[in-house]
Amino acid sequence: MSRKGQSITLSVSERDKTQLEAIALQFGMKWGDDPNISKLIKSIAQHELIVSKNNDWQDFRIRALHRCISALTDIGQNEQAEIIANLLLERSELSVPLRKEIEGFLNNSRPSWRLQIDHYILRQQPFQLAYQDALEQVLNFTVRYAKIRPHEKRLYLDCWCKETEGNLDIPELKHNWCFRLDGINEASVTEITQKWLNDLDQIDVEMHLLNKLAFAYQPKPEDKIVEWIPDQPRVKRVIRRISNTFWFIREIMQYSSDCIVVSPENVRSLIKAKLITLCDNYAIVVGDNNNQISP
Repeated sequence: MSRKGQSITLSVSERDKTQLEAIALQFGMKWGDDPNISKLIKSIAQHELIVSKNNDWQDFRIRALHRCISALTDIGQNEQAEIIANLLLERSELSVPLRKEIEGFLNNSRPSWRLQIDHYILRQQPFQLAYQDALEQVLNFTVRYAKIRPHEKRLYLDCWCKETEGNLDIPELKHNWCFRLDGINEASVTEITQKWLNDLDQIDVEMHLLNKLAFAYQPKPEDKIVEWIPDQPRVKRVIRRISNTFWFIREIMQYSSDCIVVSPENVRSLIKAKLITLCDNYAIVVGDNNNQISP
C-alpha cells in the first residue's frame, strides 16, 4: 500500500544523525528504547518544540558569563553558578574544550539524582522521588510537574505531586510541594508512566498597595492585573497567580503596613494569624472595638 505523503527521506551525515538521535533521547522521543528522529521532526512541525537561532551570541558575552561561573563558585554561590553554566550549555557557539569544561563542572557539582531530575524536567517526564528527611523518614512522591526555582538565594524543586499528606498549605494548593535541593543528601529518582501536567496548581490573590509602595511597585511575571483603583487615589490593585502561600506571605510581610491582601479569605486569614502572633510576641493587645490596638 502506498504511503505517499506520510514519509520523508533525510540525507544527513552520520554525525548529524547521531546528534539528532541525542536530541530525540533528550526529549524522551523513542521507539522502544531507541531514539526516534521521526517523532522529533513531528514535534517540531507541530510546534511542540520551537526551533530558533542558537548561534548569534558574540564572543564577549560567552567570556563574561564563563567568568561569572568561577566568580560565583569562589564566593560559595554554587546554585547561581549552575544556572549560568546550564544557560551556556544551551548555546551552540561554545567551543568543544569550553563545553567539556562546563559539563565537567556540572557533573562534579551535582549528584546523580539531581542530574536525573534535570533530565526528566527537560523531557517533561513524570517521575517518582524518594528521599530520607532529617528525621530519617523515607518520603515518596509521585511528581507530575516540576521546575527548579530560586527562593531567597537557594534552589528548590517546586513540583506537583499526587501525595498531599503533611502539606500544610491551603486545600487548593495541597498538591504543590517545595523541596530545598541542598537539603537532600541522597535520593532515588525513577521514571513513571503518567501524564505530565502543564503547571503547578495556582490561585488568584488580590492585594491593594498603599502609599509609596503603590508608586514604587514593579509588576512581576505572575501578575495578571496591575492598575490604579479609580475611586481610591494612591491605591494600586494587583491580582497575582500564586502556587505557594508560604513564599507569597514571606514576600509581602516585609511590606505589611502598605500591602493589604483582599482575597481569597483563606489566604487573608493566614496573614491575620501571623499578625496576631506578632502582636502577642510584642505584648500588644488587639481590642475588639474597631480593631483598636493598645500597648
